[in-house]
Amino acid sequence: MKTPLYFISDVHLKLRLSPDEKNRRKNLYRLLDHIRETGGTCFFIGDLFDFYFEYPHLIPKAYIDFYHKALEMKRDGIELHFVLGNHDFWVQDFMTETLMDQVYFDDTTFEVNGKKFYITHGDGLLSWDHGYRLLKKIIRSPFFIWLFRWIHPTIAYKIANSISRSGRHYTHSEDFNEDVRIELQNVAKNHFENNFDYMISGHYHLGEMFTIKEGKLAILGDWFHRPSYAVFDGMDLSIHSWDTNA
Repeated sequence: MKTPLYFISDVHLKLRLSPDEKNRRKNLYRLLDHIRETGGTCFFIGDLFDFYFEYPHLIPKAYIDFYHKALEMKRDGIELHFVLGNHDFWVQDFMTETLMDQVYFDDTTFEVNGKKFYITHGDGLLSWDHGYRLLKKIIRSPFFIWLFRWIHPTIAYKIANSISRSGRHYTHSEDFNEDVRIELQNVAKNHFENNFDYMISGHYHLGEMFTIKEGKLAILGDWFHRPSYAVFDGMDLSIHSWDTNA
């Protein structure tokens, strides 16, 4: 795996190309062009798409500009890795064989330059997420996916648009966010005690980094309110806000 390693989460590319959406994509693609210039590896840590459901012979046309950008990156030697999130789990061969170098259906671990990484989208990690963990098992089951593929794509995507809340005002209180920080730091401590150096998570939209003894926890921001990315330069991990006004 080539360094530097870049980590991006919770982009939530939308199915409708509004002026705001065009601007968000422009900002994202500036970062992807920067990655093309530096070389290395790019990880998308879940919820790259607001909704992605791939049929055997159909893919969402709303993301054609992203497909083009991703293929450009691959042609320039950038490795693309995709840890699936709760909005984009339902991929097939276009994503796994054509667009990405590697797709992960669950958390993944690896070692680069003597540093051990634990990578997770993060959904279902919180101790009180009992209901969501049950829902996750259902909607990711082969039977559910088979059943949903019998729905006409136009209807399926209308359903997805109607239930999505991505990009709306982030209403979680600071008390809730603090509970999330505590929970994720406890999860990270367990990994660090098992000789991991870094844990990187998405899903919670915080855009923050925590140093815990000898380890680092990065909780990536979303691309609506806290655009950010993490980068491992071959020596250490850091997190950066992305300037959307450039």
